[in-house]
Amino acid sequence: MRSLLSTLTVLCIQMLLVMCNPLQQVLGVDGVNFSVHVENQTQVRDTMSRRHHRVYQLYSRTSGKHVQVLGRRISARGEDGDKYAQLVVEADTFGSQVRIRGKETNFYLCMNRRGKLVGKKASNRSADCVFVEKVLENHYTALMSARYSDWYVGFTKRGRPRRGPHTLPNQQDVHFMKRFPPGEQPDLTTPFRFTTVSKRGKKVRATGPR
Repeated sequence: MRSLLSTLTVLCIQMLLVMCNPLQQVLGVDGVNFSVHVENQTQVRDTMSRRHHRVYQLYSRTSGKHVQVLGRRISARGEDGDKYAQLVVEADTFGSQVRIRGKETNFYLCMNRRGKLVGKKASNRSADCVFVEKVLENHYTALMSARYSDWYVGFTKRGRPRRGPHTLPNQQDVHFMKRFPPGEQPDLTTPFRFTTVSKRGKKVRATGPR
């Protein structure tokens, strides 16, 4: 009987050692950087989640106008509220990668292999049309090509597109400010509504203006 118990004890110990060995191997690795895994995931396109869409205008710091998607042609000469300056921004990954589509023309803002800004049809799912949103220290936004690293969306003072290889993140040509189209600004004047609970009937009653 004792020999049987001893045998069972040895088997249990061996099984525990086998189960714990993979965990020991993982924990025993020095300098494991889990941020690499997170970074890799942000570079993978999110095809499972429901796409988040935002509509706004991109004000160019250099031209003083708004980015326009005029079909295959791109410019930064749009006035505030111009129909071609209203852009639909689609989240493309778990990170900060986005696609930008003209609401009026349904063409995407893209950058080809020569660094030229062009518009492509909505049916085109090219990687040329994916950009990385970067919020700069001066609170402006820059758009870097996800395919061609260090190439940015930029415009001259006349609103003409700059080629990607001629851009840098510290240039005013690549600085943009997000603006809501006229009439679509969120209402920030609505007062906060409180609720009170009656002790007797435990009924919830809203207070404040409706």
